[in-house]
Amino acid sequence: MKKINQIEPWIGQEEKKAMAEYLDSGGWLMEFKKTREFEQMIAGYTGAKYVSVVNNGTVSLFVALMVLGVGKGDEVIVPDYTMIASANAIVLTGATPVFADIDRRNFCPDLNKTEEKITPRAKAIMLVSINGRYPDMDAFVELSRRHNVYLVEDAAQSLGSRYKGKHLGTLGIIGSFSFSMPKIITTGQGGALVTDNEDLYKKILKIKDFGRTKSGVDYHETLGYNFKFTDLQAVIGIEQMKKLDWRVKRKKEIFALYRDLLGDVSSIEFIETNLDDTAPWFVDILLPDKETRDELAAFLNEKQINTRPFYPAIHTQPPYHWVKGNFANSENISQRGLWLPSSTSLADEDINYICNKIKEYYV
Repeated sequence: MKKINQIEPWIGQEEKKAMAEYLDSGGWLMEFKKTREFEQMIAGYTGAKYVSVVNNGTVSLFVALMVLGVGKGDEVIVPDYTMIASANAIVLTGATPVFADIDRRNFCPDLNKTEEKITPRAKAIMLVSINGRYPDMDAFVELSRRHNVYLVEDAAQSLGSRYKGKHLGTLGIIGSFSFSMPKIITTGQGGALVTDNEDLYKKILKIKDFGRTKSGVDYHETLGYNFKFTDLQAVIGIEQMKKLDWRVKRKKEIFALYRDLLGDVSSIEFIETNLDDTAPWFVDILLPDKETRDELAAFLNEKQINTRPFYPAIHTQPPYHWVKGNFANSENISQRGLWLPSSTSLADEDINYICNKIKEYYV
């Protein structure tokens, strides 16, 4: 049996052909027409009025906060359980991340615990729809309105997932996606900002291009940076987008098959997931404790099956040692959670093999 990676990109002949055609056409590689085409495809898929792609997902979060005026002296509420980039983007603006515990049922921000963290200095809530799952989005929209703070969606893991028919990332004032290697579509690196607010969109375009209003004209209206995308990436992204509907369907099938095959293993817990709306990025399970999690991971690694433990709770990581508070749910699931192989290229027979080896561990 070949080695099974926990995740891997799926680049096919279509991407190779499109790349060769683009290079043969004399394209200059920089952000231009292919990037606009890629953005239009994302807009059409998500239903967002405006889309701008940037060089990675962390940058997209930083730009989202920057265009909202978040900066020194402000606070942004963020879940304690998320990829550390969510918090790092806040720090990059000069603002302070304020951590809230998660809801044990979906690993997303807990509404009440988030509200408890709102102070007069709060400028925004960063809602992370972890692994394509969502909390009560209507309640979070209402919470942000009631406290007059912005709702920013970190939907890095949620392309293909929806809430009441609306694509995640489009319910807040601005949303962010990632196209890094493990995502459902990839351009190697890359991020996208989506919004229905034209003024914010225009600000994004300035900030990502040195603060100028027109490319190639060196008059800078505001402070900006070089966060531009490339047509080279967009060529890959366009072909990946053409496959997205099928991949969303396959992600749901993979999760359902794992859940069915491992349903009789009492030590394994699956989070309740509405597969009508949710395309899980990774197949995630909870084990009874950290020791069991680590032992199972080591056992599977010996069988050439790679897995990955959940993110550590952010407040436990060295850059955020100063964070104090009660994060019981975040701590608990981060120590017990394991991501199983989740590539869309996995065949059903691969998943059967993986599940049989997991059951073998318990014999």
